[in-house]
Amino acid sequence: MRSAVLVIVAALSGYAADPAYQRSIAEYRAQTEAKLKADEGWLTVVGLDWLKEGENRVGSNPSFEVRLPKAAPDRVGTLTLKGGKVRFRPERGVAVTFNGVPAVETELKPDITPQYDKLAAGRIKFFIIQREQRFGVRIKDNNSAARREFSGLKWYPVDESWKVSAKYVPYEKPHKFAFETLAGLKEEAESPGYVTFQRAGKEYRMEPVLDGTDFWFVMRDQTSGKTTYGASRFLYAPVPKSGITRPGALEIDFNKAENPPCVFTNYATCPLPPPRNRLPLAVTAGEMMYGRRH
Repeated sequence: MRSAVLVIVAALSGYAADPAYQRSIAEYRAQTEAKLKADEGWLTVVGLDWLKEGENRVGSNPSFEVRLPKAAPDRVGTLTLKGGKVRFRPERGVAVTFNGVPAVETELKPDITPQYDKLAAGRIKFFIIQREQRFGVRIKDNNSAARREFSGLKWYPVDESWKVSAKYVPYEKPHKFAFETLAGLKEEAESPGYVTFQRAGKEYRMEPVLDGTDFWFVMRDQTSGKTTYGASRFLYAPVPKSGITRPGALEIDFNKAENPPCVFTNYATCPLPPPRNRLPLAVTAGEMMYGRRH
């Protein structure tokens, strides 16, 4: 009996510390941090101003509607919002680029389009974001304080028991809902179905949004506001091979749960978890809190 117990314990220990799996998670986490620290990554976001209908002046002038950091010229140009379209007119004599070439007056494609337009005044970059019917200007600086002072991400130890087998069940019709966001906006979304998984003999359910070939979960659990960010964490999982219109199996790896951008900048419009993704258990896996930003 004793030898049988030792074999079981050894097997469980080996499962929890599988070297190949440990390496794969370490690589994933290194890539996550590299993306965050990269040029124009989330650590470089230093501003977000919402546009009013009509003309919006752009520059480092503190009285302007779109205020750029001091590294930018006092006057850079004008953004005009009219009928759901945004046009940029550069200030005469000021060096501004549009997608890498000298800017002329032009209409700007917002970030909801695959190849959205980017403007730059020196090292300061800015572009239009669209959230439902609102338009704003997101501003980036590769020399931001957040990037210079970045101290590295913190994660729970890798625990392979949090790589769970799950079942996907499609809805007859996609479930439409609105994400509440930290920016006070509501963003329309829809879920093609729901996912269930087991933990300690109990079943839990989450509702994903389709993001390319992945399911995207905006989740909260009983570690939120304690050891992890209070608002939410993000988690991605491959869509089942059966597709989104038929039931299927998939794997969800909570060791890859990560913080949303709003942990690293005050100028992100992060969605909050829908009610069905507020889990009544402590997910002690994935990314932990960064600094004190609960």
